[in-house]
Amino acid sequence: MYNAAVELLDHNLRSGRSAKLAFVDDDGAYTYGELAERVNRCANALLALGLRSGDRVLLVLLDSIAFPVAFLGAIKAGIVPVPINTMFRVADYAFVFENSAAKAAIVSQTLYPSCADAARSADWSGRFIVANGRAASEPNFDDLLAAASSNFEAAKTAAGDTCFWLYSSGSTGKPKGTVHRHESLMQTAELFGQQVLGLQESDTVYSAAKLFFAYGLGNALTFPLSTGATSILYAGRPLPDTVLDILARHEATVFCGVPTLYSSLLASEGFRKKPALALRVCVSAGESLPQHIGEAWRAATGVDIVDGIGSTEMLHIFLSTRPAAVRYGVTGVPVPGYRVRLVDERGDDVPQGELGELLVAGPSAFSLYWGNPERTERTIEGEWVRTGDKFYQLASGEYVHCGRTDDMMKVGGIWVAPSEVEGALIAHEAVLEVAVIGVPDANDLVKPKAYVTLRSGFTGSDELSRDLQSFVKDRLAPYKYPRWIEFVDDLPKTATGKIQRHILRGKEADLRAARA
Repeated sequence: MYNAAVELLDHNLRSGRSAKLAFVDDDGAYTYGELAERVNRCANALLALGLRSGDRVLLVLLDSIAFPVAFLGAIKAGIVPVPINTMFRVADYAFVFENSAAKAAIVSQTLYPSCADAARSADWSGRFIVANGRAASEPNFDDLLAAASSNFEAAKTAAGDTCFWLYSSGSTGKPKGTVHRHESLMQTAELFGQQVLGLQESDTVYSAAKLFFAYGLGNALTFPLSTGATSILYAGRPLPDTVLDILARHEATVFCGVPTLYSSLLASEGFRKKPALALRVCVSAGESLPQHIGEAWRAATGVDIVDGIGSTEMLHIFLSTRPAAVRYGVTGVPVPGYRVRLVDERGDDVPQGELGELLVAGPSAFSLYWGNPERTERTIEGEWVRTGDKFYQLASGEYVHCGRTDDMMKVGGIWVAPSEVEGALIAHEAVLEVAVIGVPDANDLVKPKAYVTLRSGFTGSDELSRDLQSFVKDRLAPYKYPRWIEFVDDLPKTATGKIQRHILRGKEADLRAARA
């Protein structure tokens, strides 16, 4: 028997951590003993509602104690939890309600109206349970827990059985349900959380990435539980001043963010006041971390940022730098237990130094895309999973991320990585965020175009555009400089902080069509 909830919880009770804090959220603090009791009550409550082993339950929950209780409670009962992006639109929710065929949905009260609209649109016949508040006519999560027994014998699942699903962000189409096994949660916790980050029982972890996101699920739930650490949960948006307050007030030792947030923190008024922080390690994923941001963070805090790349399909980071040997400008080397290859369009391995698509193999790979065998077949090739990311390998053995396959552009017959141009631009004092895409010129030849958001105190102008272009030319080969620069108030992003370059490409296509 192998049940992921048992693996994550029971060793803490056996180790005498029943009275140690497991989670702190906006409303209170919860020990490992209290967490284990709530998980058992949740398992009993779900079965009492008529759910059975293998049934799906959607989790549309803001970050609070309700999430780990519902997630682990379902798993302990053999029910399959399916965390959902809390920033989905009604249409996205409706798709997931229909696609998952879930029997129930545990929903935060503030998200219930959108989910109810989505359920009606999808003609969904399941039942709602409302958490973090109440909604008329729907059962309340806390009430169900209070009425249930605190004793529960875990479902007799196996390591390779289906444990939970995660839906992709849907940034380039309909969300895809990725199916994961019981053993994968502890695999990522041991291989990255413990072996790479060196997570310890004494750590306090704050992840700005939310729990519904594969990156956040590991950071804030499985990694801390695997070592007996404490995790800080915050339901709101991770704005710079709020993040700084959380890090300082809770004396967080581990912080997990995304490049955009690190940049915003560095530019914030609160950060310039040099708050006292207890950080010993920081982590970044979601997008490549620009060298300029990593170096500025190290200079300001004395702490390096471990950069890495992961995916929903692989559950967490599988390629990263190391805390004791961070080198900015590279993505790093494979996490223990994972292997990678770079291949060309024919699937042949490319020589060192040449651009190729990254394939990864490892113990946390997903089983399949639910209801999408064609996409599953295109993504899983034996033991290898196609990532859709372009890399090249240095002589040192480190890998350098060049962007998504769909984001790459050929300029004058030579591949150009948007991330390289973005990395040059963001080093300019005026630039806060930037996204680069390929746009056809008057001769229908693709050239780089940059969308730029500016730091406070700077204003977009033709003069600044020329200055930015010269700035890039001084740092990169001349053909890589952006021929056009458009200043914008913000960039389109997924709820996990990834820039949606396909939206910018669509905007440019619409403009070209309108001029035709």
